[in-house]
Amino acid sequence: MSIGTEPVTKRMRTDDPDVVARRERLEREPLAVVGGKSGFFTGAWGSLVEVWVHRELLGRLVRREVKARYKDSTLGIVWSLIRPLAQLSVYYFAIGKILGAARATPDFAIFVFIGLTMWALFAEIISGGTTSILANSGLIKKVYLPREIFPLSAVGSALVNFAFQLVVLVLGEIFLASRAPIWSLDLLLAPLAFVTLVVFATAIGILLSALNVYFRDIQHFVEIALIFLFWASPIVYSFTFVQRALNGSFLEQIYLANPVTIAIVATQKALWGSGSTATGALAQQWPADIAIRLLIALAVSAVLLWIAQRIFARLQGNFAQEL
Repeated sequence: MSIGTEPVTKRMRTDDPDVVARRERLEREPLAVVGGKSGFFTGAWGSLVEVWVHRELLGRLVRREVKARYKDSTLGIVWSLIRPLAQLSVYYFAIGKILGAARATPDFAIFVFIGLTMWALFAEIISGGTTSILANSGLIKKVYLPREIFPLSAVGSALVNFAFQLVVLVLGEIFLASRAPIWSLDLLLAPLAFVTLVVFATAIGILLSALNVYFRDIQHFVEIALIFLFWASPIVYSFTFVQRALNGSFLEQIYLANPVTIAIVATQKALWGSGSTATGALAQQWPADIAIRLLIALAVSAVLLWIAQRIFARLQGNFAQEL
């Protein structure tokens, strides 16, 4: 019955000098606390610092997300341009030409592409962030690292695609627009709208990524919700139609309370509306105090991001067990 016991005994010996030295070094090491702190303010700051410490890993995850999406693809990153251009073609001919929306909207192609570009950024952050924890379950169950980097890697991947689409948009503004843009303070609305959209989408993505671990139906609900939310913003129709239909009523204020809506409208005013015809059938209308509305949306989105991170921190403790 002693067969095989000798190798086991040798493996279990603790008088090996290397083993003893390694054990003594480990005993002298101070205990390190991992995981986010529990305080509402100190905990959020601690999580931010932890993500910053792991910024190199975050960059690697972003590169992995981009490469994996176009793995074994001949065109590669070009597909990130083909999809919005295909959508642009469909909406331009179906809604612009057949339904006649282009007659009331100057440079309708540029107008639609602005909305599609902003919406694609929002939708990609939400959809990618929602499934980010599940998609990296193997890594989460093996080692500890700040789990926020997974939804943040979805944000980074979406920003890479947005950068390519933005290049196409700028080129379209230069070569396709029939009206030269007017350089005014309205142009400052574009970066402010971009920041607002990213902050708001990141907050929702982080929150949904944690909830999706416990309730797997959320990722399917998000797919349906994005379909409806697409039409809740003036992407293929101008805000002029909304204002004429709601006529400054309470419903219009609810419509403008959506940070995605106000960000898209502000971007349109900055990049497209600066050259709009001011009179006649082509006159375009914009929400009053759009800059103030945008600043309020940014402040609300920042608070929402803070709250979402604290909820994420409370829920992440059982991720490994749930996965």
